[in-house]
Amino acid sequence: MADERYDWASLGIDTTKPSIARTYDVVLRGKDNFEVDRAFVAEIVKIIPEIYDVATYNREILGRGVRHLAGEAGIRQFLDLGSGLPTVQNTHQVAQATAPDARVVYVDNDPIVLAHGRALLAENANTTVITADVREPEKILAHEDVRRLIDFDRPVAVMLVGILHHLHDDENPQGIVETLVDAVPSGSHLFVTSFCASSQEAVDAEVQYQGLLGTGRFRTPEEIGRYFDGLELLDPGVVPLPLWRPDGDVPDELTVGQRLMYGGIARKP
Repeated sequence: MADERYDWASLGIDTTKPSIARTYDVVLRGKDNFEVDRAFVAEIVKIIPEIYDVATYNREILGRGVRHLAGEAGIRQFLDLGSGLPTVQNTHQVAQATAPDARVVYVDNDPIVLAHGRALLAENANTTVITADVREPEKILAHEDVRRLIDFDRPVAVMLVGILHHLHDDENPQGIVETLVDAVPSGSHLFVTSFCASSQEAVDAEVQYQGLLGTGRFRTPEEIGRYFDGLELLDPGVVPLPLWRPDGDVPDELTVGQRLMYGGIARKP
């Protein structure tokens, strides 16, 4: 686990409140988190015992989605927003395994992501990480490191994997998506996964997320689908994560955890 004796405050890292990036690290069984993050996850487990599995489902669709984007779709530029802490099979590793020249920019508003990400990416000239807030897409698009690696005259994969549910309705997630999609050319793709109000347990979890973490909006499948308005949805559409182009068999009846997040990928015509 993260060394809690370290002077994290000097890096702008608050260890007294759970953070989105660090709680996701907990459920991915990572080591870059603090007791406050683990305590938050323990409360969520009481409602969604499968929450650790849900994180795995999200990580697995990231891998399947990026492999499709770098392979069949031929995308060579990835803007991964709300990327979280580095773990196994990150976007750049998956993309560059298929296309070694693929360029990846990670964006997160938690300074701990920058601290760990820069060390990981020190020797990867085609990948970088910046600290910025997805609520300010114009600043992200204008950031010098984004402009250095991403050519907005060529197709870009705009990735919002597991982040839009951390935006409240009054923070205009739909407008943020539209700003990002408007900035990229035809042939670009939008990749979204999000918590879904797919069960009573999901509705109960939303209350806990908002009460303990301050964020967490579990939207309906229809609301999630609106992020792709004006785009060409790839098969099988917006579905529970295990159903998006699975590598193996999927049970006929999905569990609460398997239905907790929905996702999809669409192409900009």
